[in-house]
This record gives sequence, structure tokens and C-alpha cells, in this order.
Amino acid sequence: MTVYGFHASHEQVAPAVLLAAAVQAEQVGFTAAMCSDHFSPWSARQGESGFAWSWLGAALQATEAIPFGVVNAPGQRYHPAIVAQAIGSLASMYPGRFWAALGSGEASNEHITGAAWPRKDVRNARLRECVDVIRALLRGEEVSHDGLVTVDRARLWTRPDTVPPLVGAACSEATARWCADWADGLITVNAPVDQLRRIVDAYRSAGGTGPLHLQVHVSWAHDQDTALAIAHDQWRSNIHGPPASWDIDSAEVFDTVSEHVTPEQVARSVNVSDDLAQHAAWLQEYAELGFDAVMVHHVGREQGAFLDAFGSKVLPQLEVTRAPSYAVGGSR
Repeated sequence: MTVYGFHASHEQVAPAVLLAAAVQAEQVGFTAAMCSDHFSPWSARQGESGFAWSWLGAALQATEAIPFGVVNAPGQRYHPAIVAQAIGSLASMYPGRFWAALGSGEASNEHITGAAWPRKDVRNARLRECVDVIRALLRGEEVSHDGLVTVDRARLWTRPDTVPPLVGAACSEATARWCADWADGLITVNAPVDQLRRIVDAYRSAGGTGPLHLQVHVSWAHDQDTALAIAHDQWRSNIHGPPASWDIDSAEVFDTVSEHVTPEQVARSVNVSDDLAQHAAWLQEYAELGFDAVMVHHVGREQGAFLDAFGSKVLPQLEVTRAPSYAVGGSR
């Protein structure tokens, strides 16, 4: 059975409002949650970008039992020792309720340091170093490292009893295969079913055994035209796949290159429908591909009506299970 969770989009919703949405998500029946970790939104129209890590502490405290994850890019904006300390503190306070997905990042968030934006192969190599550093620190080791990142005699003094899962973030078959070597699971974003099947197969055939997570973009409203208008307003700057999504470095440039994107083009990247039965069918199809957790992201800025509708009409149509404890997982 598949876990259905709520994705909290910091780029679109102010932190206090997003916190209330996370509480509501648990109340209406979602059994997991995750959030983004951005410094900049994808579009000026989105208009927000709260700090994920302080929000996560509040969200874990405000909810009763659901686990939370975050997608983070260590290596440039974040030193890996700081990421390890953040993971260790949350996992210590909320055992079994936290996981982190690690990826190579996007220039729109990372350029703020003033450092050069590396090639993708270099970013992957840097991420791999960061993963090793983070794991070693969470195991209680003192770490010194000289490479694409530098660490000098770092040690975590506050650690969880069990290292939480470190999940790999991938949008391609090649990255999914690469993640199988080091990650405790995989997360990707919704794409055509055939592409998702190839990503799943790439991870599994390379030896990946951890849980599969999928972040799904949806747009729902009481009528189709409004649902499509919401998706076009909020998510048209997000239809550009890699390498554009990796390398464009500001919300303003994303808006410029998305100026002529049509609603129909957005609907190829976002599941747009006013029919809640159709949304349930889409989510069930993802579960049948083998995803253990499907995290639902309503791309509109207003979350309350979506949460009520999906809680009352969509989740009851699905085989919903409570998320397993994340107390065990970071064993690599």
C-alpha cells in the first residue's frame, strides 16, 4: 500500500500559512509530508521562500505523528556539516519522523554564495562527497575532508540514536542509477508514465532497494478553467526541464523565458482537473508503478480548499496507509 503525503511549497506560501496547511493535511487524512528548500522562488508571481529548516521544527511540533522530509542540496549554499547538524537535531527531537533527500541543486538557489556554478558532473561529485561527510558525522565520527568540499575536525555532539534515511533526488534515469549506489531511497517528480517507469527500473536494476517517493504536481478547482488558470499562473516557469531548470539563476529570468508558455503546455507537467475522481485515478496509477510514497503538491497558493477536497473525496478512493517509521534507514 502507498503512503499519500502533502508537499509544502515554500516558494509559494508564507511559512505561517504553510504551517497551518501542514496541520490541516494531517487532519484530513494525509499520512506524510515533505517540503522544498529554496532561497528563491521559481517565479516572482510565487512570491515566497521561507527557510525550510526552522519551519520543519515548527511543523514536526505542530503535527501529531506524520513524518516529514525535505529536499536539500548540500555543497554550496549549505556546508555538509551544517546539513548533518540540522538532520541530527530534528531526528533527535522527532525520532522516526524525519528524512532528507539530497540533490545537486539549482543555480537559482546556490548562486547567492558568489561561487561559480559547477558543471553537472562536478556537482554530482561534490554531492557524493557531502553524502559521505554527512553520514560519517551522523554516525558520531570526527570528520576532516579535503576535496570539492572542505571539512576540518567536525563532530556532531547532538545525534539521533539511529541515522535517518538519506534519499537520492533524481529526474533522469542516469541519476537514478547513480543514486542506487549511495541512497537509502529515491525521490523524483511527476513525468509521463513511461518516463517514470524507466526511472524506477533504472534505480532498481542498479541495485537500489530503498523506498520510492514521487512528488506530484496537481491543480484542482471547482471548475476546469479555474484549475487551468491556477496552474498557468503559478507553475508555467516550472515546465523547463534540465539543464534549464538547473542553470537559470533567478526568478526574473524564469519569468522571461516562460512569458509565452501556454496553459496547454503547463497541463503536460501538472495534473489539471476539476474532477476529483480523475485525480484519484492519477494517484492510483503512480502507486501501481511501484512508488511507496506519493507526495501531492497543489500548485495553487491557496491550500485549504484543496486539502479539504482531497481529504474528503480523493484519499477515501485510494488504499491509504500510514507512513512507516523513519527510525531505521540510514545504514549505508
